[in-house]
Amino acid sequence: MSCSSSHNEAFMPDDIKEKIHSHPCYSEGAHHHYARIHVAVAPACNIQCNYCNRKYDCSNESRPGVTSERLSPEEAAKKVMFVGGEVQRMSVLGIAGPGDALANPGKTFETFALVRKFAPDLKLCLSTNGLELAGYIDELVEYNIDHVTVTINSVDESGEIGSLIYPWIFHNNKRYYGKEAAKILLERQLEGMRLCAEKGILIKANSVLIPGINDKHLPEVSKKLKEIGVFLHNIMPILSEPEFGTKFALDGIPSATDQQQMEVQEACGMDMKLMQHCRQCRADAVGLIGEDRGAEFTKDTFAGLSFDELQIKYDLEARQAAQAKIEEFRFFLDQANERVRKEKAELSSDGHTILVAVTTAGEGMINQHFGSVREFLIYEAGDRGIRFIHHRKVEAEYCAGPDGTNPLQPILDRLKDVKLILTAKIGGCPQNDLAAAGIVADQSYAYQPIEASVLKAARKYFNLPEEMEVN
Repeated sequence: MSCSSSHNEAFMPDDIKEKIHSHPCYSEGAHHHYARIHVAVAPACNIQCNYCNRKYDCSNESRPGVTSERLSPEEAAKKVMFVGGEVQRMSVLGIAGPGDALANPGKTFETFALVRKFAPDLKLCLSTNGLELAGYIDELVEYNIDHVTVTINSVDESGEIGSLIYPWIFHNNKRYYGKEAAKILLERQLEGMRLCAEKGILIKANSVLIPGINDKHLPEVSKKLKEIGVFLHNIMPILSEPEFGTKFALDGIPSATDQQQMEVQEACGMDMKLMQHCRQCRADAVGLIGEDRGAEFTKDTFAGLSFDELQIKYDLEARQAAQAKIEEFRFFLDQANERVRKEKAELSSDGHTILVAVTTAGEGMINQHFGSVREFLIYEAGDRGIRFIHHRKVEAEYCAGPDGTNPLQPILDRLKDVKLILTAKIGGCPQNDLAAAGIVADQSYAYQPIEASVLKAARKYFNLPEEMEVN
C-alpha cells in the first residue's frame, strides 16, 4: 500500500470519494484548493498530555491547542459565516479545541447546530482524544458530522507506553493516573472508533511521534487502526521546544526530525493509508492548509453583525459558483498530473530516487518565489513516478526585507537530504549558494502543475527524456 493519502482515491466507493473530495485534511488533492476554519469553542480538556501546553500562544506558532481567542457558540457561528463570505473556497468547519471537543459537548454541539442552520454547505468535523467519543455517536449522526479525528499515541494494553505520555485522565467524575489511566483511555478510544466506523463516520487518527517513547511502537498503532476500520493515519512529529513549556520539552525530549518522521511513515505505510500533508493546525486556524489567516478574522471583524446580515455576506450561491470554478480547474490539473503518482516500489527502474522540494502558494501549482517561502512540499521522485512525502517548515523567509538578513543556513538544514528545488523564481545568489551545497534550484517549471513537473524535473536531473512513457 502506498503512503500517499491521495493514492487510489479513484478506486474508493463513491460515497467515500464524495465525503473526502473537498475536505482538505482527508484528501491530499483537495488541500491545494479548499480551505478550513477551526473555531475555538472547547477550552476544557479531560486528559493531560506531556506534549501539550494550552496556555502557550504565539501567532506564528501552528500547533494543536494553540489559540488567541476563545469563542461562544454564537460568536463561532458568526465567524464561520463572515469568513465563509470572504473565503469562498472554505469547505470545512472543525472544532479542534483548544481543549477537547467532547469534553465540552454543550458548546460543541450548539455550535454545530447553528452552523448547520446558517451554513448548510459546510462539512462538519471535530477532533477529540477519544475518551468520551463512544457516548456521543448519536449526536454525531444527528448533526451529520461524518469526519472525526482521534489522537491515539499507543495501543499498548499494559498501559506502559501510555503512562509515559498521559499523567492523568478525568472520566466519570474521577481522576485516574498512570497505567490505569492509559488503559481506560485506550479502551474508550478503540470502542469509540469502532462505533464510528460502524456508522459510516470517517476516522482520521493522529499519532504524535515522540522519539524514545512511542517511535518504535507506532507501526503497531497503524495495524490496530486498520483492523478497526480507521480511514487515515497521520504521524505528527512532536513539536518540543523549551519555550512551549510542555513537560516533554522541559524534560529535554527533542522535537522529532524530518528523517525520523519519514522512517516511521515508511514503517506504518505498509499497513495503513497515511496522511502526509498535515500542518498540525492551531485551534483557530483559517484558510488553506499551510497558511493561517486566523489573525485577519478576530471578533472585531464581525462584532455587531446580525445573523441576517451575515447570511447575505455568506452568499451561498456565490460560494457554490466559486467552488464550481475550483472543480473545473482541478479537472484540468488532474489531467496534467495523470499517471505520475506511484507506489514507492514503482518509482524507479533501478531503485534510485531523489527528494524534490517544491515552493507553492496553493492550487497545486509551482507558484511561490523562493525568497518568500515558509514551507516546502517534499516529494520522492524516480524515473517512473513520484510520491508526496510531507511538508517541511522553515524558521523565516529567505528575503527578510531590506533591513533583515538572508537566513539560508536554516533552509539548508531542513533540506539537507534534498537534491532538487522547484520554485517560481529564485535569485542568482541563493541559487549559487544552494548549488554549492549540492542542491539544484530550477525555476523553469514556474506556474506549472506540481506533480507532473516533479517527474519531468527528476528525469532532467537523471539526464533522461522528460516525456518518456509512465508505465
